[in-house]
Amino acid sequence: MTRAQLIVALLLFGLGFGLAVQVASNSDTDSALRGARQEDLVRILDELDDRTERLEDEKQGLEKQRDELENSSDQAEEARKQTIEKERQLGVLAGTVAAQGTGITMTIEDSKGTVEADMLLDAVQELRAAGAEAIQVNGVRVVAGTYLTDSGNGVGVDGNKITAPYRFKVIGKPQDLEPALNIPGGVVQTLEKEQATVTVERSTKIVVDALRAAKRPDYARSSSQ
Repeated sequence: MTRAQLIVALLLFGLGFGLAVQVASNSDTDSALRGARQEDLVRILDELDDRTERLEDEKQGLEKQRDELENSSDQAEEARKQTIEKERQLGVLAGTVAAQGTGITMTIEDSKGTVEADMLLDAVQELRAAGAEAIQVNGVRVVAGTYLTDSGNGVGVDGNKITAPYRFKVIGKPQDLEPALNIPGGVVQTLEKEQATVTVERSTKIVVDALRAAKRPDYARSSSQ
């Protein structure tokens, strides 16, 4: 039982108890009323009507309070759910939470050592343009600020050195992601010209579980503060 429901239950219990006491009191006075004068009966009837009206007003007030409490509780719960969902969505984009969904896996075999950082960067940009929502390369999460550099016989991703085979795990719509990589003159053709081997596989479940630590900005602050 929520706090709002408990309050409403207690208020309604108090109202019911008052009504029960009134009924018991009325029963005790039945015998006395039989011998009362007409004008006294009229006065008593008026008092009962007034009391009934006050109780009805009180009942309506309690029902209104109950509705307000329930609506307030529902709104607070809905706001809480929306906040959690928004936080989850932002966490996926920032790379601070794991994600799963439909997507593709692209594997680049580079036996000749000809694949360079700019080629992998082209693949990342093409995937983003095709609607990729989460990307992971060899255990490194790709986020908005990710940078790639040449690093000896491999490639550096945000300072983390990775080597071939380069395996991209990408969450998004496979029907958009795969064709974007295979367009004429696109990522796959460019890599194959460098004698690399590229395979792209669609999947109904891709898990992107490499995480990034949340970074607090040094200078940027919310404009609402």
